[in-house]
Amino acid sequence: MNRKSLVLPAVIGLLAPVLAACGGTDSGSNGDSAIVVGTTDQFAASKKAPAPFDPAYAYDAGSWNVLRQTIQTLMALPRGGGEPVPEAARQCGFTDTGNERYECTLRDGLKFSGGDAVTAADVKYSIDRVRAINADSGVSGLLANIDTVETQGESKVVFHLKTADATFPFKLATPVAGIVHPADYSKSKLRNGFDIDGSGPYKASAQVKDDVVVKVVFTKNTNYKGQLNPKNGKVELRSFLDADDMGTALDKGDIDMMTRTMSPAQIQKLSDDPGKNINLIETPGLEIRYLGFNTDAPGARTKAVRQAMAQLVNRGELASSVYGSMAEPLYSLVPATITGHANSFFNKYGDPSVDKAKQILEQAAVTTPVKLTLNYTTDHYGEGTKKEFEHLQKQLNASGLFQVDIKGTKWAEFRPNELEGKYAVYGLGWFPDFPDADNFVAPFLDEGNFLASPYANSKIRNELIPESRREADRLTASKSLEKIQSIVADDVPVLPLWQGKQYVAARDDIQGVEWALDSSSNLQLWELSRGVKG
Repeated sequence: MNRKSLVLPAVIGLLAPVLAACGGTDSGSNGDSAIVVGTTDQFAASKKAPAPFDPAYAYDAGSWNVLRQTIQTLMALPRGGGEPVPEAARQCGFTDTGNERYECTLRDGLKFSGGDAVTAADVKYSIDRVRAINADSGVSGLLANIDTVETQGESKVVFHLKTADATFPFKLATPVAGIVHPADYSKSKLRNGFDIDGSGPYKASAQVKDDVVVKVVFTKNTNYKGQLNPKNGKVELRSFLDADDMGTALDKGDIDMMTRTMSPAQIQKLSDDPGKNINLIETPGLEIRYLGFNTDAPGARTKAVRQAMAQLVNRGELASSVYGSMAEPLYSLVPATITGHANSFFNKYGDPSVDKAKQILEQAAVTTPVKLTLNYTTDHYGEGTKKEFEHLQKQLNASGLFQVDIKGTKWAEFRPNELEGKYAVYGLGWFPDFPDADNFVAPFLDEGNFLASPYANSKIRNELIPESRREADRLTASKSLEKIQSIVADDVPVLPLWQGKQYVAARDDIQGVEWALDSSSNLQLWELSRGVKG
């Protein structure tokens, strides 16, 4: 059967499939036949990034999608979105009125995949380990608000926070808060390489060639206890160099499903004509793309230069020309579908204007053309990235105010270079750790941020972020969040470009495809099963 399935949300947190993938019963869902999933994510180990699958280091969507299958967390996001629910925990909650004391009780009989019991001491060890290692990837920033972790007996863990944080349950649902065995993970050192051990729904084995993962094989963990219900016994995640190779493998039947990142051309083709026994499924997405600035670097340290770029970039033309229906213009770090969003950049700059950009630069006595290099990664966000930066280069240079070069670098080198401050301007994407506006501002603007950015605004860090986190009602937090977005639009430490949709293509005997990715691009392999062809 050839058809296109859509999963369209009315509002974030209330996601439901309109049409399920084609297939019959659950027959064969727990058999030995592995469901094979393709991805263009590359997993490599290097001197600069030696531990891609260590929860204390990993901080990209691809690595987290491996960890989510294997490393169990106290909390987890429910199938259709919404508030986190207990996972390794039996129950969790704030036990004070100020949202500063959070207590979890573990499920009975929890075990690591090797058979050892999971205890409250293991949870404390895992959290304290991340904070002590404080890896340069910036992932430990998610746990920075923890003051101390206390255990009470074998099953109770108490988190004492430095300040109130209504988003803390979401953070405990991310892989950085994953529970690891002290025998497998050193207290003070990263676990280099690709070995993974935990108490999640699957055990993992990586096949590696030249320090690069070829595929990861997930087999059902018979010791798993949690709220998830794996619908298959084995899944293979195969890594492809590009979307075309991945698409060919799907057409040939070598893989059953392909996820991130499909090319715009592939999506258009599959939308028009999926081909025999292949379904294209669109799901809600919260991915954003943006330019980051090293505000200490020559060229980018002058605010007027950054403001002029914000005044010149034509987001609508960029999104439609490169990504078609896959992307929409974004005028804030916070996506339009998230509570607290404000069109701050449009409110300040309006439509693209060369005259206004020229005025900004003249008032700051900036000599034109401004020479800059825009850096991007060639192998992390899909084939559209190069075209995107070619369009940005064209837009900026056409103004006569900029003389822009572009340079592409592989992710294994690009990300460490960015963290070391080697780029004045660089392009990155963001797949949220959890679907809350806080996770679109704090990782970029708070102390110890994901970008290792020198930009620091005391009002944002000391007043507005803590103020927004005190509000359990996220609608009430919007006032503080909107102020943050206005400051960002004025200072431009980052320049938001577009917000993306996400797509999955699968053969029609694979069920559960509509649940395979949640809105934060988290891969949920346990939802997949093999049925019968339509």
